[in-house]
Amino acid sequence: MKKHIIIAWFSLLISVSAYAQLGDYKTHTIYLYNFTKYVKWPASYQTGNFVIGVYGISPVTNQLQTATANKSAGTQKIIIKQYNTIASIDNPHILFIPNLKSSQLASIKQKLQGKSTLIVTEKNGMAKQGSHINFILRDGKWKIEINQKELATSNLQIATQLSRIAIPVN
Repeated sequence: MKKHIIIAWFSLLISVSAYAQLGDYKTHTIYLYNFTKYVKWPASYQTGNFVIGVYGISPVTNQLQTATANKSAGTQKIIIKQYNTIASIDNPHILFIPNLKSSQLASIKQKLQGKSTLIVTEKNGMAKQGSHINFILRDGKWKIEINQKELATSNLQIATQLSRIAIPVN
């Protein structure tokens, strides 16, 4: 009987944690939108539409579409694209990789090598593995980690205001 109670309790904790993560994409959405203001891309990225891509299926996609409707990044209209395969990823300004797709970070980085796409992840340890910005949950709140070395390699610059609130990762 004790074993069943422990299993039920553990299952409940997993469900509550998963629900909390799914419900918390508003924070991700706000950050992703604000990255358009606090990250500087090279001149070649400052024409055409400003593309925020999401790799795979994530609740953040719909929330981003709603939050960015009729908005722009400077003079560029923001559009949200969902990519279902690595091969389909073209050249977005920002690429969000949800937790369930994080195991493909190395392949995505290889695909985007030499490009200035801001890679944003949400799984512990991903900034150390090469994402530019990683969401982490600390004390019940979403925080961001920034990998300055990877940003420099991709020719991206982060505003001081963003650096101040981030946790640096080497």
